[in-house]
Amino acid sequence: MPANETQLTLLVSTFLPHGAQLVTIEKPAPHKAIHFADLTGGGIPEIAAVYRLNDELHLLILTYREGVWQKAAAAKGAGYGVTLLSSAPVLRAGLNNLIVGWQVGSIWSKLSVYEWTAEGLKDAAPADMSYSYIEVEDMPGAAGRDGQAEAALWIHDTGEAYRVEVLRWNKGTFVPAPDVYPYYFPRVVRYYEAMTHRHPDYTFYWYYLADARYRAGMPEAALPAVRKALSFETPYPSRDKLLELQWRILKTLGGSDTPRIPALYPAPLQTASGRKWGYIGPDGKPVIRPVYEEAADFQENGLAVVGQNGKYGLIDGNARFVVPPVYESINPFSEHRAVVIDKEGFRLIDEKGQVLTGPAYPFIANMEDGRAVFYVTGGDGSGDPGTSRYGYLDAEGREVIPARYGEANDFDDGKAVVKIRDNDYALIAPDGRKLASYPYAYVGPHGDGLLAFQQTSGGKYGYIDERGKVAIPPSFTTALPFHDGRAIVNTAEDYKWTYGVIDKAGRFVMEPAYNDIRDLGEKQFALGRAVDPEQPFLGSVYAIADWNGALLSDFVYDEVSDFEDGLASVSGAGRTYFINRSGKPAPGYPRVEGSGSLTLEPGGLIKAYTDRRLAYLNRAGKVVWRQNTVIPLRPPYAVKELKYKPNPDYLVYYPQVEGMQDKTGQRSVNAKLKELSRVIPVPADTKLDYSYSGDFEVAFYKEKLLELELNGYHFPFGAAHGMPSKTYAILNLENGRMYALKDLFKPGSDYVRILSGIVGRQIKEDPQYSYVFPDSYTGIKPDQPFYVTEQALHLYFLPYDIGPYAAGFPVFNIPFSEIGAIIDKEGEFWKAFHA
Repeated sequence: MPANETQLTLLVSTFLPHGAQLVTIEKPAPHKAIHFADLTGGGIPEIAAVYRLNDELHLLILTYREGVWQKAAAAKGAGYGVTLLSSAPVLRAGLNNLIVGWQVGSIWSKLSVYEWTAEGLKDAAPADMSYSYIEVEDMPGAAGRDGQAEAALWIHDTGEAYRVEVLRWNKGTFVPAPDVYPYYFPRVVRYYEAMTHRHPDYTFYWYYLADARYRAGMPEAALPAVRKALSFETPYPSRDKLLELQWRILKTLGGSDTPRIPALYPAPLQTASGRKWGYIGPDGKPVIRPVYEEAADFQENGLAVVGQNGKYGLIDGNARFVVPPVYESINPFSEHRAVVIDKEGFRLIDEKGQVLTGPAYPFIANMEDGRAVFYVTGGDGSGDPGTSRYGYLDAEGREVIPARYGEANDFDDGKAVVKIRDNDYALIAPDGRKLASYPYAYVGPHGDGLLAFQQTSGGKYGYIDERGKVAIPPSFTTALPFHDGRAIVNTAEDYKWTYGVIDKAGRFVMEPAYNDIRDLGEKQFALGRAVDPEQPFLGSVYAIADWNGALLSDFVYDEVSDFEDGLASVSGAGRTYFINRSGKPAPGYPRVEGSGSLTLEPGGLIKAYTDRRLAYLNRAGKVVWRQNTVIPLRPPYAVKELKYKPNPDYLVYYPQVEGMQDKTGQRSVNAKLKELSRVIPVPADTKLDYSYSGDFEVAFYKEKLLELELNGYHFPFGAAHGMPSKTYAILNLENGRMYALKDLFKPGSDYVRILSGIVGRQIKEDPQYSYVFPDSYTGIKPDQPFYVTEQALHLYFLPYDIGPYAAGFPVFNIPFSEIGAIIDKEGEFWKAFHA
């Protein structure tokens, strides 16, 4: 039997046709394309060789029979060279297959996996199975090695990046072998760690590093890599694919105690019992039934805030309440802690819902840098409940810094600015140690080592360093914190704002000439130019600028969101879309009609909230889910939603009833609903000095009675706040009649006096009405605003009628059982919902 390459070469040469030459395999070191292995299972090795004849490649198999070598099989090869000639039990355990890599390009080889059959050699690999680099071995899975080899194919993508597939033969085809990924992919991880170290600005290496770490069973390490890949202006291979990978990583992390974001999206449904929220999946189909009054996005810890029966709780991805709905509100989690409010005040909870604080506080801020600001009232020793003193809680809810400050900012990078007393500010450490003192009238939060300050109350703003030395003398009427070497300042002496941007030397990077400037993050600014320079409060139209002040776009955007992973949502000319960091529309993303915002969601969907309506789209712009515009009632009735937007600042959604037999009555009802919804003539091309939005929902529906709640909000530009409005249209679906308060009572009954007395007693006896202005309530009006539910009458007042603006619409609930003597139970109104 031949013992070395020289002997094999001499032997094989005697079987080659005239003019044929053995092929040389160049790597890892040049050697002849000859392989010696048992390919038939007979216990005696065969010889495989590749030769070239007339610019074509041929495979030759020799077998040893009856004491001599004989030609046993032959096959024609592909390409112009050979990169691999080997054997391994690929198709079944215990029996070698001949593996040949036919070179078809400079970095491409076509793989052949030959099986010895009675008809000769048969190539089991599909025609398109190619690679740039290959490793074949029996790789151990969870149960160890099984005697069958897997093939790791490195398939060239771009630069020196390769897509790696580990495949095994199963039921007549090559399929992925994820059970051996933890064994093989650490090799891939090491390769891409070296490449990202060598080329940190190449996005494709970060993607492949994240993918390799994920498949190697290293999701914690994969997450920062995929986020790094997403941070590039043009992510590779695409933002959708990266978001999908990020979602798979987070889902894997969710298998333990680490965070997991379910691929669930909050979605409202307009129903006959009002707007209800549930959750849909990536295909737009319902996953969690719409049973909540409100529903927020799922957070990174896998929890979502939902509202039920006027209270808020937290659910997981299976709609189980982790925290029951018992709170007045729940803030989003920050550093694994959330601030909640109950009837006693503010508390801090962990992700299991455990309350970490003792007695409730009047206020707790979100956890930042391991500390949460809180305050207590009357803490200055004066006994005045109107004064507050601030301190800090740690992540366990302990008061690590007592409430001893007049003001307190969030910690950032282990430092926070606090006010000790008038003209005495300090920079403190997380344990309360004083790092520096500042004898100034005002000192703001620090950023980039500088702090905005005022030397005297009401004076100009400048900046000091953390030691208290003046770095930029006071010369600004507004000075925001520094960020990445830039700060937004205002130099205006009147209401006509003139914002600019300075560097840490106080030089203007952008001259103070703008109505507004917003730091969008990722070293981008939105520069606002006044729509009307004489009335700057009417708002701005925005352009995008880079960190050095260069304009990247024209002034064309009405709304701009912050940048995240290289994208920002903008609205302009009645459309909403993404821009990239060049300030131009991002290619490959949809444009949506209406004004609002787009956000990329975990799992790859795009949330579109435009013209105050929600939809979810895929990357191609196809609508996966949209809010319903028809509210079904008992057949044949329904309420249809129509939209009125004559001007960018005027938007109304109003109801129209369908299904009434009396079409004249239906037209009359719908005309009245339009009027009550404020569908009025508004100029299309004129900039209004206010904005108005209107909406509605079904507040109550039973039998013939339909009650529609019509809401509006009028906001004069430049005002401290707008004025909300609320009207109830209460109508009979059979005859179209709309009911007034008097229609509920018997003719001649003194309902105004009786109801006025009930409301007066509630104001006097119920502590919840302590906000009512003294002597402001003198009784109800005959046409007092009202609505009904199945068991009660509800009277309400408008803001400022009897209480402050913050009280909203004071409501007084009067059970029908309390006023049954004056209700006209034979009247049309009562019978409409008490047949």
